[in-house]
This record gives sequence, C-alpha cells and structure tokens, in this order.
Amino acid sequence: MTTEEIYARLVPLIAAYLPEDVLADEIRPEADLTAELNINSAHLVDVVLDVEDKFDIELSNSDMENLRTVQDAVDIVNSKITAVS
Repeated sequence: MTTEEIYARLVPLIAAYLPEDVLADEIRPEADLTAELNINSAHLVDVVLDVEDKFDIELSNSDMENLRTVQDAVDIVNSKITAVS
C-alpha cells in the first residue's frame, strides 16, 4: 500500500471526528491533529481505534505519543504495514 493510499484512507477516518467549525479540506499532511484540526483527546483515541481497525494494526503507546500530524499518522501506519509484510 502506498503512502497516498494510506492518506486517502485516513482522511475520512479523521474527518469523522472534526468539530463543526473545521472543514475536511483542512486535513492536509502537515495539519496538527489537535492544534489545527481541533480534535480533542477523547476523539483522538477514537481515531486511533478506527485506524487500528481499518488497517488491521496495533498502535503502541509510543506510536500514540508521536501522533501529532496527519503525516505522522501516515508514517506510523506505513511502518506498521511494512513491518507485517
């Protein structure tokens, strides 16, 4: 799976947890999940659970601590998928 495919699959997962005042267009690789996209910590946990389900992977506490931007999510998923292959 390419990073573009991972990104394309992540966008709707993240968009589901955006507050009303944030548009899905604002989801860009460099966007900070909490500061720019205003995803609160409870919803961030939901995003992680959805990512684990969607990609059939498990994220460690370390992975979650490093999850700041959309690109971080892409990179983490990519590394998990690559490790399994």
